[in-house]
Amino acid sequence: MLHMGLGVGQMVSRAWKRAVAFGTRTHCLDTGETVEGAREALLETARVDRFGAVTAHLEPRHFSPELDEITFQNILQDAIKHWKAEGRVAVWLHVPILQSRFIPGAAAQGFTFHHAEKNQSTLALWLAKGESRLPAYATHQVGVAGAVFDEATGKVLVVQDKNKTKNAWKFPGGLSDLGEDIGETAVREVFEETGIRSKFISLLSIRQQHNHPGAFGKSDMYIVCRLKAVSFDINFCQEECLRCEWMDLKELARSEHTTLITSRIAKLLFYGYREGFDKIDVNMREFPAVYTGLFYKLYHKELPEKYEKLQPNRIK
Repeated sequence: MLHMGLGVGQMVSRAWKRAVAFGTRTHCLDTGETVEGAREALLETARVDRFGAVTAHLEPRHFSPELDEITFQNILQDAIKHWKAEGRVAVWLHVPILQSRFIPGAAAQGFTFHHAEKNQSTLALWLAKGESRLPAYATHQVGVAGAVFDEATGKVLVVQDKNKTKNAWKFPGGLSDLGEDIGETAVREVFEETGIRSKFISLLSIRQQHNHPGAFGKSDMYIVCRLKAVSFDINFCQEECLRCEWMDLKELARSEHTTLITSRIAKLLFYGYREGFDKIDVNMREFPAVYTGLFYKLYHKELPEKYEKLQPNRIK
């Protein structure tokens, strides 16, 4: 954007000088305006987060096709100097896939890939002293299974996956979708695989495994939930499952034809069934997050009412 207080001659002169400084085509005023617009957009649309890092977006409306890669690299270099002078600790650069031609220029300034999703990649540059303290991305995937137990019959819902070398009994489940709560994943996966409708009751266990081949070598969290059946007629997905049935819980706990984690959870359920589910259940409560308008789920053993009512001490 050019300043409205400048005369036409001054605007041409400024655009011309900008173009010369960056080695661009100097015979065209539009090129100068393109450079100036990109420079101002990079600085003016950038936002500083609470950690002191800058986030900048290379939106096509500010970085047009007329802007060449070398010119962009020079613009970015000047912006980095500006952010360093302001004491910023890092830069997050969001690059739409159609603006990928700018990535080599960013790499020449020290940026590295942080992550990519669908139509955008995010590059990062650490500006502060010492080694980068920027967090890694997508270190875990979350898998959830639902142990649907019918207290009236003492039976639990189990499946055998199709196309497995060992057809062991297990609880139905799968990967959690983005923005999906653990309980919602368990209920959805159980219905998709077995046709059984259920509702979330509690969390039973969490398994953590690293260097997981099915998680692109990242870590894997596998969570088993206790669910209550709302329907009981099985209509299992024949594309995913070989078999599906309601099995006696004690039989499952003793069976040799299960995975180790299924056997363990079956014993845990049997213990809860006999001694009281309060001994095994990890319950969920929702609380407001520190970020305005957001909430989080907290999973923990049930807190007795007299402790719930404890009030915090007030500083006088």
